[in-house]
Amino acid sequence: MKPDHPEADCPMILLLDRVANKWAVLIVAALWKRPLRFNALRRTVGGISQKMLSQTLKGLERDGLVSRTVTPSTPVTVEYAITELGKTLAIVMDELRVWSADHIDDVIAAREAYDKRPGVQASLLP
Repeated sequence: MKPDHPEADCPMILLLDRVANKWAVLIVAALWKRPLRFNALRRTVGGISQKMLSQTLKGLERDGLVSRTVTPSTPVTVEYAITELGKTLAIVMDELRVWSADHIDDVIAAREAYDKRPGVQASLLP
């Protein structure tokens, strides 16, 4: 979206950008099960860089979806957990997972039908 677009500053659009991000979805799903330390979370999510995990966690914390608890010890322990607000989002995300599981065969069939249409170059599609 262009910065000068009238909806670029819409709070709802900005929130959807945050929670529809694939990393945010995976982080919320991981934390729904149990609180995790940074490196354990990184291993659980898999494929995420340290920088992207840190940025995504900060955004989720800022939005009240994730909490960060620092325990003074040697070395310092930092644990991330889903908040009550984050749990409400996790429920919605899980419903999307269930929908995906229920309809994956329909989506695959639709893709195959689309790819067989004349003039469609399936190799260029994601």
